[in-house]
Amino acid sequence: MSDGKSIGRPVKRLEDGPLLTGKGRFVADLVFPGMLEAAFVRSPHAHAAIRGIDTSAARRCAGVHAVFTLADLAPRLAQERLPLQFRTTKLPRDITPLVLANDEVAFVGEAVAVVIARTRYIAEDAAALVAVDYEPLPAVSDCRQALAPQAPRAHRVRDSNLLIDFQQSYGDVAQAFARAPHRASVNLKQHRGGAHSIEGRGAVAVYDANEDRLTLWSSTQLAHEVRAFLMTMLRLDENQLRVVAPDVGGGFGAKFVMYPEEVTLAVSSLLLRRPIKWIEDRREHFLAAIQERDQYWDLEVAFDDDGRLLAVRGQMLHDEGAYTPQGINLPYNASTALPGPYMLPAFELDVRVAETNKVATMPVRGAGYPEGAFAMERLLDRIADELRLDRAEVRRRNLVPADKMPYVFPLKTRAGSPITLDSGDFPGYQRAALEAIDYAGFPERQRRARERGRYLGLGIGNGVKGTGRGPFESGIVRIGRSGRVSIYTGAMPMGQGIKTALAQICAEQFGIAPHEVSVVAGDTAVIPHGQGGFASRQTVTAGSAVHLAAVKVREKALEVAAHLLEVGVGDLELRDGRIEIAGAPAAGYRCARSPKRCPACPAMPCPANSSPDSRTCRASCRARSPMAADPMPSRSRLTSRPAASPSCATSSSTTAAGSSTR
Repeated sequence: MSDGKSIGRPVKRLEDGPLLTGKGRFVADLVFPGMLEAAFVRSPHAHAAIRGIDTSAARRCAGVHAVFTLADLAPRLAQERLPLQFRTTKLPRDITPLVLANDEVAFVGEAVAVVIARTRYIAEDAAALVAVDYEPLPAVSDCRQALAPQAPRAHRVRDSNLLIDFQQSYGDVAQAFARAPHRASVNLKQHRGGAHSIEGRGAVAVYDANEDRLTLWSSTQLAHEVRAFLMTMLRLDENQLRVVAPDVGGGFGAKFVMYPEEVTLAVSSLLLRRPIKWIEDRREHFLAAIQERDQYWDLEVAFDDDGRLLAVRGQMLHDEGAYTPQGINLPYNASTALPGPYMLPAFELDVRVAETNKVATMPVRGAGYPEGAFAMERLLDRIADELRLDRAEVRRRNLVPADKMPYVFPLKTRAGSPITLDSGDFPGYQRAALEAIDYAGFPERQRRARERGRYLGLGIGNGVKGTGRGPFESGIVRIGRSGRVSIYTGAMPMGQGIKTALAQICAEQFGIAPHEVSVVAGDTAVIPHGQGGFASRQTVTAGSAVHLAAVKVREKALEVAAHLLEVGVGDLELRDGRIEIAGAPAAGYRCARSPKRCPACPAMPCPANSSPDSRTCRASCRARSPMAADPMPSRSRLTSRPAASPSCATSSSTTAAGSSTR
């Protein structure tokens, strides 16, 4: 491209070539010498005591290499339960899943044992021969019943099924209701849902005895966090454990958590010294992958004669399921999301989180924000019905106008920062949407359709969600001795095109095409830190990190060129991938040749500030956009500091974003 610009222009995605030609590399495609396959024995009961497990028949099957229960794995584990991931508040002890069930199962599909065999078919057949002596126990499946005094306990050791309760509140709710000329109420059930990405969960654990290193290839959204949790559980350090996410066929939140199956495979590989693969089938996804929602909302709204909000109060009951692998971010986000883009003077919501004998509910597709938005939109529809007003007009009257931005709610994210709408013209956005669908003409279209026996409806909703979440993301940009520009990042591709976006951001600094940049992501061996893919954040955080690092590499390349061409840096231009003396295009060379012209050899000249041991610039970007409609940060502060670097043409950057909740 002649002007070296790539951002904002349509480009072919870097990811598409392999994916469209069948050359993608998903976990299921990985093959290692001597690889075995695993199948899990899962509970058919919602709640039962385990009185014994007989694995003898399964072990005798031809092709079976091992049948493991928790007792077999425990000597290799530092703890039998998974760590509580993303702890943000004080919660009871022993609420996370066990690696394999011990003396009790708490939901249908909980893993009890694992069979490892030559093929998955053999493992499945042998798993059917594992005899588990269950004693069925009373189960609770409805979170409303779970909090009744005499309700069965989801776990025998619990005194109560109440995991936690908390309140969101601000303003004088009681006074607002006492003075309100109108009130209305809604009772809502928001049912469970699953992620169901095209590719289910899956992992391959490979132990290399020569390097004394375990590598876990996992279809995950958080490779670095999985490594951190596994280090804790397996008593390994960073040099002994590598986690790699190959191509990931969608995640939607269900892969933003470490599962017991990943730990089981890792331990089994250490015990057997063999590669072991497990690929989740669709039935297992229904049974054991995290789900979302399962909430009951009882709400009352106070409003004036014009349909303007005065206050909302009520209760929300959230079904957590049997275990809590990842904190309470789902009910917390839902409870703080209810005001959304609307001016709500007073708010009071009591939240209770109950355990039941079902699979855990964690963030999937929106992490609780759609639930809060749905509750508010139903209240606004009730106001329109009560006052016989147009639904869009009720919303217009309550949307935060542009002249009130930034608009701060007296609510806090789980990180403790105020929930702030920092920019946007919400009434304008709604007006544009209504004009685009010819909202004014809908009643006539509806009437004509009804005459033909067709029923048409129209729903209206507005919502906001925090994006660009931190606390950071990492990016390294390097021009190697081969001349290739490479990016290494902790960001996690899962089908959304983040590799292409990062390549565009980097390529623009060197005046090259994005396809000339390689992007390596989701591999803990090539970059030390990473947060992963969640909350619409990676272009903001990882993109900023890559941009800062690319700028530094560009500066280093220009410094090298200035030294070698015996001119000042200000006399140079970098375009179309070439560094040239301004006005003398023939005097210059390809930017990709910079590392070759700056070798780690004492006999060769090199500017002092670009030597191989000179520096890497590390930068941070803090952005306040906790509830921004625009995903890009509106305000930022950039800082940098020198640190040690292995190459004169390498720079790493970490961006840190404020308001870091999931």
